[in-house]
Amino acid sequence: MHIGESQPVSAQYSPAHIRATWNGTGSVEDAARALGFSRAKGYDLIRKGRFPCRVLRIGRSSRVVTASLLRVLESGEPEYNDART
Repeated sequence: MHIGESQPVSAQYSPAHIRATWNGTGSVEDAARALGFSRAKGYDLIRKGRFPCRVLRIGRSSRVVTASLLRVLESGEPEYNDART
């Protein structure tokens, strides 16, 4: 799975904006939008263990690790959760 580099990322989901405004984790919805897919697709990928960056389960909630998301956005390559297969 290669993250599409040709897809335009809105300024709200650019790596510079994420770095400046997000804390240590972000919502699945925001991370999915930054990666170019829907909230529903994001949760589907988490359920399947194929979300392209590190996800923390906190109780019944899921949070995406900001540093991991930034590495994926900058490299275009998935990082965690068996996403490379």
